[in-house]
Amino acid sequence: MTSHDAMYGRQSGDGTAPGGGYSIQFTAVRKMIDPLEESVVAARMVKDHKDRLAAHLQGNATFEILNSGKGFLSAWGFGMGQVAEHADEVVARLQEVIAAYILADLLAVENFSPTPDNIAKLPAGSVGKWTWEHVGKPTFDPPKALLQEEWPPDPTEVSA
Repeated sequence: MTSHDAMYGRQSGDGTAPGGGYSIQFTAVRKMIDPLEESVVAARMVKDHKDRLAAHLQGNATFEILNSGKGFLSAWGFGMGQVAEHADEVVARLQEVIAAYILADLLAVENFSPTPDNIAKLPAGSVGKWTWEHVGKPTFDPPKALLQEEWPPDPTEVSA
């Protein structure tokens, strides 16, 4: 198995590949980040420019429609602000998990689960790497039972 295969969650048949015991498709996870970041930009634009949107109603609507439209845009702007805030957190967590899985894979950590405790146990910097190599590796918490379930095979992959 090449390092490229390991990075993208492909494992050898005997289970001895680096990071054996789990599989994650980094490219699939990364593909989720761009649309999330784009939605954050759009949500912030709605939140920050709801008055500009309401201005389009000004000359084209009756008083009742204008007030209803402004009320809707105000509520929509608030909601989109909440979406942007939470999507930022999701993007940051996805990036952290991807980095943790890549590092765990490079270090050949078996059955890695990206819990906050396990991520904190991964070595950081040259001192952390030296400690990992010369002092010893920590014990990682096993994945939750839900994460140990077998996933159905990907119908797009051709087995040889």
